Amino acid sequence: MTKATCRKSGFTLVEVLIVVVIMAILAATVIPQFTDSTLDAKNSSAQFNLHTLRQQVELYKSQHDGVVPGDNLTELTSKTDKNGNIGTDANVHIYGPYMKEIPANPYNNSRTIALTTDNPPTAEHATAGYLWDKTNGRLWVNSNDPKKMPFSKQ
Repeated sequence: MTKATCRKSGFTLVEVLIVVVIMAILAATVIPQFTDSTLDAKNSSAQFNLHTLRQQVELYKSQHDGVVPGDNLTELTSKTDKNGNIGTDANVHIYGPYMKEIPANPYNNSRTIALTTDNPPTAEHATAGYLWDKTNGRLWVNSNDPKKMPFSKQ
């Protein structure tokens, strides 16, 4: 065999570089979609939790003659009487519980409630999961970041 007819099989350096460049372009277009999916999932979870809390507050109000729950919404997770007093007597405390527990805020994993009088809230609370204005029965997820919570302002 002559040197011209004997050819080794394999890829040339140019072919390998072309494949690497194509893979880099694909990675650059696909990876940002996955990083946004985390924020999208948190937004969806927060929106669902907020919707659920608002529904339960409305149900509480309808069963308690328009009166809203107290400062930390414990009435939503307990049995209450017609006046909103928490107790265990099944004959007197016939309302609720409306939910097993307050859902966690997906951004800070907090289940706590902080009172606010701003409507809508203008400042984020340090540790609370939700902001609650009991004077008018409004509720917000505790976040001022519009990218995180575009729907939190009621």
